[in-house]
Amino acid sequence: MSILINKDTKVITQGITGKTGQFHTRGCRDYANGKAAFVAGVNPKKAGEDFEGIPIFANVSEAAKATGATVSVIYVPPAGAAAAILEAVEADLDLAICITEGIPVRDMAVVRDKMRAKEAAGGKKTLLLGPNCPGLITPEEIKIGIMPGHIHRKGRIGIVSRSGTLTYEAVAQVTELGLGQSSAVGIGGDPINGLKHIDVLQLFNDDPDTDAVIMIGEIGGPDEANAARWAKDNFKKPIVGFIAGVTAPPGKRMGHAGALISGGDDTAQAKLEIMEACGIRTTKNPSELGKLLKSVL
Repeated sequence: MSILINKDTKVITQGITGKTGQFHTRGCRDYANGKAAFVAGVNPKKAGEDFEGIPIFANVSEAAKATGATVSVIYVPPAGAAAAILEAVEADLDLAICITEGIPVRDMAVVRDKMRAKEAAGGKKTLLLGPNCPGLITPEEIKIGIMPGHIHRKGRIGIVSRSGTLTYEAVAQVTELGLGQSSAVGIGGDPINGLKHIDVLQLFNDDPDTDAVIMIGEIGGPDEANAARWAKDNFKKPIVGFIAGVTAPPGKRMGHAGALISGGDDTAQAKLEIMEACGIRTTKNPSELGKLLKSVL
């Protein structure tokens, strides 16, 4: 059992013929069940061709109909990435994973509004992971995205993070402890994105094969505080947490576009305090996440 994806998931790569799309599709295909999982690519100019045996289609709808794929991963450059997300949504996929960094916030606002309008009209809800995220992995079954597969081990710890590199840090520590991961999900650091901490926590809460969760956040925005308050009343398993950006000055945008402190609950200290008050054990040192996790199991 896992969340969102498993060994039977079939995946479309949008932007499969670009350098990034080629490189990471190869890496994902070589991991675990990847050969069976990556079944189609999309590039309107190269429809009918193939990438190392993976057929290329003109659009996501055609690729999904021909292959039965329900998930897409997007490596399309920033200028076209929002349109690529909407193409996946219009094709009624279950999940679109957008790796692309640097999509204009205005473009993502349009995507969000169109996704909401489709749902309000009774259309199928497509989940969005990202943009500006490393993707997700169910170890030893399937990885979709840019994370290093070799540090992951099958296990029972769920990981959800806004930061890509800190996802890998937590994964490596959990693997070193001999615990392993049920699924690891990078939600991305942009101000307008799809799945939030709270959505992923809900999935881990319902997953019988996840025993505990590491939640990694950043300064900026209310997401971690909202997730902590939800978890206090609803989450049945131990959570340990870390917030990046304790030393960040207010009003300065840091790295990720969403990491901007405007005041109040979105500083690292405020988030840590809210998480602790909601029963989540936290650390200010990311290298201690594994040890902290072990202490709550």
